[in-house]
Amino acid sequence: MINHIDVSSMLRKSVCELYSNLVTRPTGAAVRCEIEQELDRIGDRALTVIDFSHVGLLDFSCADEIVAKLLLQYVSTDAPRREVYFLFRGISESHMEAIEAVLERHRLALVTQHTDGRSRLVGIIDLEERRAWEIISQLGAGASSDVADAIGLSRDDAERTLDKLWRRRLLIRHDNGYVAVGSASAPSEPMRLDA
Repeated sequence: MINHIDVSSMLRKSVCELYSNLVTRPTGAAVRCEIEQELDRIGDRALTVIDFSHVGLLDFSCADEIVAKLLLQYVSTDAPRREVYFLFRGISESHMEAIEAVLERHRLALVTQHTDGRSRLVGIIDLEERRAWEIISQLGAGASSDVADAIGLSRDDAERTLDKLWRRRLLIRHDNGYVAVGSASAPSEPMRLDA
């Protein structure tokens, strides 16, 4: 299911009712703890919108505490904690500088959604992975054969690339294929783990 977490309301809840800026590492840690508590309530598999629309300033330490540390809990080359996917909304240009710096430092990537509904992949990702994500995003949903045909990979290589994107929580496994986080085809109903 799709869940929505407004970062500014987490900030007001954890730090101060009148505060809209995310500055200082303790502030970021407090907000992340609130977000984690909310995630604990939503179950083991879900798509979660993290909304920065009402956040004024975002410094590097808060971006590290909120964005990087949150992603690191759910992104893994082995067995991630739970199957939670994130779509980041309301990220301004001033937020992006801090977010891109922490993504680079931790070698992470995420999906942002613009006001026009288009999604964009941001962060550290190799060209083959980016092309595969873009193909799945354009198709709405697809399988390894779609990616293999479109970018000239073997089916095994395409499947490995899609699996890496899934482990990084940039693609959702769904109905014997993949859906790009942020695409209109992303499942809005509860997702079964065996899907």
